[in-house]
Amino acid sequence: MIRNIPQCKPAGPGRPKDLAKRAAILDAAKRLFVLQGFDGVSMDQIAAEAGVSKLTVYSHFGDKDGLFAEAVRAHCELGMPTRLFEPDPDVPLRERLTDIGEAFFAMIMTPEAIVGHRILCSPQITGSHMPAMFWEAGPQRVQNGFTALLERRIAAGELEIEDPARAASQFFTLLKGEPHAQAVFGYSCGARHDTPQAHVAGVVDMFLRAYAKR
Repeated sequence: MIRNIPQCKPAGPGRPKDLAKRAAILDAAKRLFVLQGFDGVSMDQIAAEAGVSKLTVYSHFGDKDGLFAEAVRAHCELGMPTRLFEPDPDVPLRERLTDIGEAFFAMIMTPEAIVGHRILCSPQITGSHMPAMFWEAGPQRVQNGFTALLERRIAAGELEIEDPARAASQFFTLLKGEPHAQAVFGYSCGARHDTPQAHVAGVVDMFLRAYAKR
């Protein structure tokens, strides 16, 4: 059973400094997690890096697990904003899929995302509640948004898909592909040299061959 992700209490009106502190904490946490890994970073270090008290960090994010999950959420919302999934029938299907694919691929190939993936695969994290928190905070949000977009395009007669949720999962799995696996392993010897644009275009072509209305 997936545990709810700790939610920080939003700053009330008239308290803009709280929002600034929250942003500073998230920025500090992302930098330190990338440099030192999840276990190598303490809440004291994050507080010092952000220029706030440790109590302020806890008041915004609850604990280090919640802070990590919120950092994942913020990374996904920055890389794949909600507007990418908004209904707009004037945007051709291929163009919309390409925009989403390029945004997703750019997001998962950042140093922050690669380090986050390695953290979740570490023995200390595997088997804990952290992967479920990560999934809710990042991939699940993206897949839900894309599934809803596919359902709208199915209703418009552009796609033939029996299971939109499965198709959404297939799309993002294809986008990750070999390049993401090699980035996680830190391995480049023998890698293909497609540009990100060519990689995404190939995935979109395959997806449309499988699901475009005939």
